[in-house]
Amino acid sequence: MTPPAHQRPVALWPTVKAVLWSFLGLRRRADFERDVQQLNPIAVLATGVVMAFVFIAVLMLIVRWVVSA
Repeated sequence: MTPPAHQRPVALWPTVKAVLWSFLGLRRRADFERDVQQLNPIAVLATGVVMAFVFIAVLMLIVRWVVSA
């Protein structure tokens, strides 16, 4: 019997990779299905939120650098 989704172990690199592919919007159906079966959804959500904040911060830094030049 497999554990419930929220009790799956957190695999950092596969989670980050899945979130990055999701940001790009490019993902094969087979890879998506494998991620659904293997990844911890809470870890995916947390990773997505952190990466979104990092993305926004990087954009703000780039804009600040371009405007100041």
